[in-house]
Amino acid sequence: MRRLFPSIIALLMVAGTLPAQTTDSPSTTKKDREPVGINLSLWKNMSTQQTDTVGSTCLNLGLFSSMNRLNGVGINLLGGVVLRDMNGVQITGLANLVGGSMRGVQIAGISNVNGNNLSGVSISGLVGITGNHAQGVIFSGLTNITGDNTSGVIIGGLLNISGENSSGVHLAGLANIAGESFNGITTSGLLNIVGQSLRGIQISGLGNITGEDMHGMQISGLGNVVGGSFTGAQLAPMNMAKSGKGLQIGLFNYYKENFDGFQLGLVNANPDTKVQLMLFGGNTTKLNVGARFKNKLFYTILGGGTHYLDFSDKFSASLFYRAGLELPLYKQLFISGDLGFQHIENFKNKDYGFPARLYALQARVNLEYRLTDRLGIFVTGGYGG
Repeated sequence: MRRLFPSIIALLMVAGTLPAQTTDSPSTTKKDREPVGINLSLWKNMSTQQTDTVGSTCLNLGLFSSMNRLNGVGINLLGGVVLRDMNGVQITGLANLVGGSMRGVQIAGISNVNGNNLSGVSISGLVGITGNHAQGVIFSGLTNITGDNTSGVIIGGLLNISGENSSGVHLAGLANIAGESFNGITTSGLLNIVGQSLRGIQISGLGNITGEDMHGMQISGLGNVVGGSFTGAQLAPMNMAKSGKGLQIGLFNYYKENFDGFQLGLVNANPDTKVQLMLFGGNTTKLNVGARFKNKLFYTILGGGTHYLDFSDKFSASLFYRAGLELPLYKQLFISGDLGFQHIENFKNKDYGFPARLYALQARVNLEYRLTDRLGIFVTGGYGG
């Protein structure tokens, strides 16, 4: 057995230096006659197969290797460089570099870099870069950067950046950025950006931005923005679009031109929305100020007031929200009705036998007369529990 092992090593070294023998017909192409060998390498110029412009490697083992083409398996402790295409499996402790296209599986401790296309699976500890098309599964601990026509599952610890025409599923800890169109699902911890059109779903912890049209759904922890028209749904505290058809649900919903659908929010606004300051007193909270966001028929009111208890008591205050409908009665006379919620804080009054806070549901009917376009007077009556 001891004598057999050196013999095997010697045969492998000889195999790495010999061209492949062929008995093909005279029509065999030049590429088919390229020498194929085994590359056992310590460094670039310390290997059984020297780097040239025509050779191909079927098996590569080494510390750091440089090859013309790899059609097979390459395993290196530090790095592997393939000047042209790689078809097969490439594994290294630090970085894999392919000048042309990669078809197969790449695994690297730090980085996988492919100059042209990728088709298969790429796994790297930090960065994955593909110059042109990428198709398959790409995972990097830090960032993935791909060119045009990316499709498949792309997972980045922080960022995924792609060019034109991306599709599939993109998952990132920080942000997903698609230069033009995207079809599929894009999910991130902070931000999703699509430069042009989106068909699919955007989900993020902070915000989603689509530059032009969207067909699908946006869900975020803070805001959704569509620069053009959307068909589908926006769900976030703030939703904004040029125009839309579908559903907006949030605290603040806005469209610029036209909207065919349903808005559900504390404030629903558009360019025709009138923002009106309201000052009034009452027997619940004595002094009140509010802002009314009024559209053609519907309106919402956000405001606050003081004192809920008598002026002789310590300070107490409330916040309120109302949503209602207004109809004209005669010329400048209008009638409206709304439902509202009131949050009441008694602060230091809780030390004198009052609850620390109270909550109220209220129904009101309002009669308003407009003296001018900017000034009006109103009287309100209702019931709260």
